[in-house]
Amino acid sequence: MNVQSTPTLPFYQATGSECALFETAHDNGLPLLLKGPTGCGKTRFVEHMAARLGKPLHTVACHDDLSAADLIGRYLLKGGETVWVDGPLTRAVREGGICYLDEVVEARKDVTVVLHPLTDTRRTLMIDRTGEELAAPPGFMLVASYNPGYQNVLKRLKPSTRQRFLSISFDFPDPETEIAVVASESGLEPGRVAPLVRLAGHIRTLSGMDLEEGVSTRLLIYAATLMAGGTGIDQALEAAVIEPLSDEPDVQRALRDLIATIYG
Repeated sequence: MNVQSTPTLPFYQATGSECALFETAHDNGLPLLLKGPTGCGKTRFVEHMAARLGKPLHTVACHDDLSAADLIGRYLLKGGETVWVDGPLTRAVREGGICYLDEVVEARKDVTVVLHPLTDTRRTLMIDRTGEELAAPPGFMLVASYNPGYQNVLKRLKPSTRQRFLSISFDFPDPETEIAVVASESGLEPGRVAPLVRLAGHIRTLSGMDLEEGVSTRLLIYAATLMAGGTGIDQALEAAVIEPLSDEPDVQRALRDLIATIYG
């Protein structure tokens, strides 16, 4: 978990009306759900919008053991006495900030119970341990994200939860936009970024390979950053594309063959 509040505007290249929709949701106190594959820019989008609106951002990376208490807070022993310490969701509510729950479907089921009163007309957070009921002030916004490609019967958002959020679908940007994003983030010249983006496009459309997902824009930025720092193309792609995508020797070999056709 981390808190980010910065005057600088993180780079984000809009691909549609998502920025305007985020602002409208924020101004009207509406929760927002972001859907899309890993590494397509969901988190960067939230960081960009929080900085653009001048709002403190509380980001929570959800996982199997994340409980409601992790979000709300708990009593801790400090200096020989027991004190209450707010969790990131409570801090965001108190200060009218943005709370971003990344991969919310990974969290335990009791988390959604806590979120429901914040995602309807009540806009309240109940803290059972202290007896407080916090009313979210204007400016507080709840944002969550998940990857639909990883959903299964055990981990998916219930319709009763999904229908409490506005929703935006994200995908990898078009080649021209992705080149601009990778070049801006890595410092690598656009002409050298273009083959990376072309490679990513081929990987994302391949069928018959044992890949859960295609290569992310994030991994392209990693590869380009290595190359901008002087790492050779083969080594950069091995470390930033081949190894992260698969452990299977046959799949890795197929990826190397594809790279050879792009860079050969």
